[in-house]
Amino acid sequence: MEFIDLKRQYQRMKGEIDQALASVVKSGRFILGEPVRRLEEELAGFVGVPEAIGVSSGTDGLLLSLMALDVRPGEEIITTPFTFIATAEVISLLGARVVFADIDPQTYNLDPAAVEEVVRARRARGKLRGIIAVSLFGQCADLDALTEVAEEAGLFLIEDACQSLGATYKGRPSGGITELAVTSFFPAKPLGAYGDGGMIFCRHQGLGARLRALRVHGQRERYRHEEIGLNARLDALQAAVLLVKLKHFPQEIALRQHWAKAYDQRLAKISPVTPPFIAPGNTSVFAQYSIRVPERDALARYLKERGIPTAIHYPVPLHLQPAFASLGYRQGDFPVAEAVSQEILSLPFHPYLTQEEIELVAGAIEDFFALGT
Repeated sequence: MEFIDLKRQYQRMKGEIDQALASVVKSGRFILGEPVRRLEEELAGFVGVPEAIGVSSGTDGLLLSLMALDVRPGEEIITTPFTFIATAEVISLLGARVVFADIDPQTYNLDPAAVEEVVRARRARGKLRGIIAVSLFGQCADLDALTEVAEEAGLFLIEDACQSLGATYKGRPSGGITELAVTSFFPAKPLGAYGDGGMIFCRHQGLGARLRALRVHGQRERYRHEEIGLNARLDALQAAVLLVKLKHFPQEIALRQHWAKAYDQRLAKISPVTPPFIAPGNTSVFAQYSIRVPERDALARYLKERGIPTAIHYPVPLHLQPAFASLGYRQGDFPVAEAVSQEILSLPFHPYLTQEEIELVAGAIEDFFALGT
């Protein structure tokens, strides 16, 4: 069994993908170009924003967004300690200070009340600039509540939608709600390329023009560099793959939701297991299907012995990572994030699962607890 079966997906789209890749190779144009322009246009329409800017990764998309907002050394940006390191890493790369706030115990996204508390505690310092809210595991953060906190404090709000493209929040698409949002096309994402890639969604066209310059060494015209930028362009081969996959994406979202419901129904019979919670008004694309369970590590070993792969997203909260030791956080500072990190377990999940595979995984979990392992 595969944790994410990209080979199974490829077999269903093989002819279309092979043709799209061959077309790019035949053209001899591999950086930006027509496939990237088309993908930007289609995804801007998909999330309902004026501009989408293709970039080399979700990480670079976040970094470019902060650069476009003129984040400076010493300024403070609030984010979650329970996510992949890239979200906080880009803040530190610009010399700004990462400020963590705890997460909601059900959705695992930033808790707006915790963010508000951090804002109150640090407002007098005069260094707060913004908030990056991660829409984790395929479900949007509480963006209305976070927008209210941000606007009251005069902060920007970016949605890190690297796991949530295709999800909705109160009927609005992830990526299209905040002034800036970023998604990732890492192969394991719900809409994944065959390498790295990402997209910035922008509601302000002036900012979009700057982002386009920043992604190509600060150029607005060839060899005229108005500011220091990055080499952060999306390549045409990845865009070609994504254009094919985007045609199938609505069906895959429906399949993801179908198999998540099948897991929910099957795991509801196993009392120690807490399945994913989807907040009222939200839909999820289930970038992962992650449960909370006691004896997580023992269960993961048990499943591995039976040929069932799992993953832990994420075993060590960011405030306890060595890379952020200089921030001075300690064990116990964010108790919800710390508790979740000890119990979270992601199960095999992708659009092309079968009911037999669901039964295999759920049955093994049931057997684990029946044995009292």
